[in-house]
Amino acid sequence: MPAERVSRLLEDIRLLDQERFELVYALREIILGLDSSVAEEVKYGGILFSAGKPFCGVFSYARHVSLEFGAGASFPDEFKVLEGEGKLRRHIKLLVAEDITAKHVCEYLRLALKASAAA
Repeated sequence: MPAERVSRLLEDIRLLDQERFELVYALREIILGLDSSVAEEVKYGGILFSAGKPFCGVFSYARHVSLEFGAGASFPDEFKVLEGEGKLRRHIKLLVAEDITAKHVCEYLRLALKASAAA
């Protein structure tokens, strides 16, 4: 059932905006490739990823895609790309596929996965 819900959400995004779909799909592939224990589920209108514990989520909005970290406020922000002012959460706003590299998304995903394993 979770795989079917993810597929339906991805198809909905694709029908709305091909570029956002490609961005969400690319992020999803990177996240699932981090570790064999990474699982996904549709929740809160996006795709949440966990490896025992939740560590990030991908949400498609009208003009951007957001990579969200529930514990992002505790991450070192070496590249100054994390946004948000809350006590715990931070996110990275992505507009085009090139932002994945330009905003060092892989480094932040590794931090998130490591933080969830330590918690």
